[in-house]
Amino acid sequence: MAPSGGPRLSGLQKQVLSLYRGFLRAARLKSAEDRRRIESTVSAEFRRNAKQIDHKNFLHIEYLLRRGKKQLDQLRSPDTIGLSSINVTLSQTQRAEP
Repeated sequence: MAPSGGPRLSGLQKQVLSLYRGFLRAARLKSAEDRRRIESTVSAEFRRNAKQIDHKNFLHIEYLLRRGKKQLDQLRSPDTIGLSSINVTLSQTQRAEP
């Protein structure tokens, strides 16, 4: 019998949640100020992607997961003190359809 308490999550959803939790755990290993900045950046990135990315675009979601895992590995390094994010948009020429 499946435990109640919410909808069943897909494999991709579980991976995304695992990545998010990994970032929060890694942030705990940094200074209080760096932790707040990291948590804010991570939260904003995940929320932005949740709103902007089509939930059926599995290739893009998998790409973001791979990129996120690499960033998480970097964040876990003792030499890393924070994260940054960039917002890349398509140019007008790339958006236009032939």
